Amino acid sequence: MASNYYILLIPLLPFIGFLINGSIAVQRSRGKGFISTQFTSFAACLMPSVSFALSLLVFITLLTNDNLTQIALPKILSWMVLNGFSVNFGFLIDHLSSLMLLVVTGVGSLIHFYSIGYMKDDPAFARYMAYLNLFLFFMITLVMADSLPLLFVGWEGVGLCSYLLIGFWFTDKEKAQAGKKAFIVNRIGDFGFLIGMFAIVATFTSQSSPLEETALAKNFLDFSYLFNHQHLLGPSIVLITLCLFFGATGKSAQIPLYVWLPDAMAGPTPVSALIHAATMVTAGIYMIARLSFLFVMAPFTLHVIATIGALTAFFAALIAITQYDIKKILAYSTVSQLGYMFLALGVSAFSASIFHVMTHAFFKAGLFLCAGSVIHSLHHEQDIRFMGGLWKKMPKTAITFLIFTLAISGIPPLSGFFSKDEILYMTYANAPHISYYILGLVTAGLTAFYMMRLFVYTFLGETRYEHPENIHESPWTMTFPLITLAVLATFAGFIGLPHIFGHSWIGDWLAKLGQRTPLHIPDSTLQEGHLMLISVVWALLCSGLAFLIYRKNLNFFKNFKRIIYPLYSFASNKFRVDEFYTYLIVKPIKLFSDYVLYRFFDRDVIDGLLVNGSARCSNLLGRSLSLLQTGLLGNYLLYLLIAICLMLLFFVF
Repeated sequence: MASNYYILLIPLLPFIGFLINGSIAVQRSRGKGFISTQFTSFAACLMPSVSFALSLLVFITLLTNDNLTQIALPKILSWMVLNGFSVNFGFLIDHLSSLMLLVVTGVGSLIHFYSIGYMKDDPAFARYMAYLNLFLFFMITLVMADSLPLLFVGWEGVGLCSYLLIGFWFTDKEKAQAGKKAFIVNRIGDFGFLIGMFAIVATFTSQSSPLEETALAKNFLDFSYLFNHQHLLGPSIVLITLCLFFGATGKSAQIPLYVWLPDAMAGPTPVSALIHAATMVTAGIYMIARLSFLFVMAPFTLHVIATIGALTAFFAALIAITQYDIKKILAYSTVSQLGYMFLALGVSAFSASIFHVMTHAFFKAGLFLCAGSVIHSLHHEQDIRFMGGLWKKMPKTAITFLIFTLAISGIPPLSGFFSKDEILYMTYANAPHISYYILGLVTAGLTAFYMMRLFVYTFLGETRYEHPENIHESPWTMTFPLITLAVLATFAGFIGLPHIFGHSWIGDWLAKLGQRTPLHIPDSTLQEGHLMLISVVWALLCSGLAFLIYRKNLNFFKNFKRIIYPLYSFASNKFRVDEFYTYLIVKPIKLFSDYVLYRFFDRDVIDGLLVNGSARCSNLLGRSLSLLQTGLLGNYLLYLLIAICLMLLFFVF
């Protein structure tokens, strides 16, 4: 056991990096900064890199020992013990968390390295790196947690860091508002998460006898306790899983709480790659996969998850087709891909969902970093209508962007093909209705269409940028992460080969968790081959159609666009969801807060009646009593005599 204590360094090292760079940032804010930017970069990148190396060591330990299913550490501390209920903090490494650790620390390290080139000229560079390190600490804590309370600490921590990073340039009001929006919307989802935890504790405590309450305190929210006593939750399992899923819709940007993610593009582009592609937004998927043994006991909840996931994937893809901001397109693409992951969770294909989490981390982080490379070269221009012709000027960025585009479009043999095909196949085999599969397939085509549209607009044709002579390839600190992620996006899919080619390694790896799900896998390899062929041909057709339309400027599409212009305009305005929320929720709450809570309750009742009113009463009483202070000895003797008489009457009667 003692030899396993090195695992504690995995979350601890990024936190040390936060302390170092946070101290440097504070000193610079006071005008006392003397430490170079090179040291800041070294400290910020070294810590997550060592964490990645340790995560790789943990992964190899589990990989080479078939009898080892998990690596547990003693409890770090006891948070509270109350009436037979305890909350302890401890870490747990198993096949699921070890895989997620590789993704989080690996992609996180590359993005830290990329940030050196992208953010080095920013005066608040040390503060930025400190926030990145702190975010990685909380995300690792979330992944390694052995109980829901500790997972929730990491859950809230990444929410805090997303607020700090999205609103990093807080002097810009729009960016500050985007950070605030992300923070508030996530808190709405977190309320559901808390209710789910409270419901678990209430259910278990209601079944405990008085004798059990006096015995050793139990951590009802520990994953091992939940796994061993899941049968005791009974009918309340539906409420519990629905509440937990509602929390996941906030963190992982699903209907109805997805609206924060597109606005979160206000932060620096590496932030978009780290938080909104590879790590934070996958926290909801990870939480449901971690508690899959609870969710399979609630088929109704799984149907809700599948429905929300399919609708979100389709809805966000429609919006992405109409956008022109390069980061907004990728943001809605992220929302759509997260919908795919939830669709897989909803049909009990938990390993397929985690597989897509991994492949998506590679190609979507790469797409965001490529977008950052373009924005950096074009002096913060983000409208793709003013780009074009960048292939010759930025060949490394263009080639890697094309690889990522083909990967997310599901073109074989790139990684996105394997994970997306697995989700579509499992949806076809296990979804409650064929419409789920059809919606997923249509969304896959839309994804291929808008990604090829984005590639053609940005890199092909003639340049539409105002100063083409200033366009240049990014420095090696930015292109190296792109090339690394492109290699991963190309070959990572082979760990999850389709069933017609044999066993999926990642499926076997995650099956070792001991979570048995009612997953139906048909024996017909012919059926899977047909479905695979359909998805590949469909993706190629949609990609080819987008290439022809936007590269050749086909007239028929322009005429078609005029016919559907009302729908196109509606989609380009994001289906007015933000405006709907503003008028239905935000403005009524503001009016209620202003006229009822502030003007009436706070100003008139609390300030006017309680505070100022009590002060006026005290003043009036004091003035009234002051009239008795005449300064005449005879009057005081009279008052004393009256008081003595009253006391005598009181005691007599």
